[in-house]
Amino acid sequence: MHRRQPLVIGHRGASGYRPEHSRSAYDLALAMGVDAVEPDVVVSKDGVLVVRHENEISGTTDVADRPEFAARRTTKKVDGSALTGWFTEDFTWEELATLRCRERLPQIRPSSASFDDQQPLLRLRDVLDLVRAAGLEQGRRIGVVVEVKHASYFEGIGLGTAPLLAAELAEAGWGSGELPLVVESFEQTVLGQLRALGIPGTYIYLLEGAGRPFDQVLALGPRAASYRHWATPAGLDELVGQVDGISVAKRMLLEPDRDAHGDDRRVEHGAPSPLVAAAHARGLQVFTWTLRPENQFLDTAFRARGGRAAFGDYESEWAIIRDSGVDGVFVDHADLGVEFFRRAPGR
Repeated sequence: MHRRQPLVIGHRGASGYRPEHSRSAYDLALAMGVDAVEPDVVVSKDGVLVVRHENEISGTTDVADRPEFAARRTTKKVDGSALTGWFTEDFTWEELATLRCRERLPQIRPSSASFDDQQPLLRLRDVLDLVRAAGLEQGRRIGVVVEVKHASYFEGIGLGTAPLLAAELAEAGWGSGELPLVVESFEQTVLGQLRALGIPGTYIYLLEGAGRPFDQVLALGPRAASYRHWATPAGLDELVGQVDGISVAKRMLLEPDRDAHGDDRRVEHGAPSPLVAAAHARGLQVFTWTLRPENQFLDTAFRARGGRAAFGDYESEWAIIRDSGVDGVFVDHADLGVEFFRRAPGR
């Protein structure tokens, strides 16, 4: 059964106002009334699930300014791409806990950047406990959408995420099905591993607008299906019984033909993408990411004057998303998302 209004999910907390994945970002999102928050999880050297968007942390922490960690700067290949920086798997949790959060987009969000270097990193357990406490305090059910990052990469270096996550959820009281839990990943393999471990929840397959899932590339090489395949009727048919839904880049709903044609056409203000209806017809939910009001992130049809950081006509873009019938939306500005998606259409 699909919702009349989509779940409003605080993307990395209220990351439009505070450095992503910081304590204040989660506190603010929960206070603003989101239905759920989304922590990304990566792994430390000693097997602790750390809440960071990526395992390379130079852009979201002060690690580059810490002389005691200078020698740990290195280059690695993660999911087939070479990256240079500092990586969570090279630090114990005790070491990571000494680092401080920073705004990832300081030029776009200078107000958020004013909170740099004030808050320590969080573990997944910290976020789970925060959400549980907020739900009790506010007298409502608040969910967690756990995104598993780079699962095949971590498994390849002996830090398999699935057993770590299953144990953490069980220990924190989120592994019994009593609290709203969604698990998502760009890799189907880890979702299957978690289901096999008996973790009850909603399992969502994340789809990019282009490229191929890394776990499938490892297994099948050039025969690996593209992300776009899984959004076709044939791909959706294959997902039935494997996952509970998909989560797609928003342009796959706004401009479903752009990637196929390789051009930069503007949004057509017509019928919504057929993808949501096609998924719903197969019993699959559809989430979409990431809804942001700044010109930098809006489709060109909805940008306004004032530069990249100014807010454009985000409500018109979001209305197309809403009218497509999606089941969940990821938002950086939690208050704007709650206000818009809980408002009756036409108001």
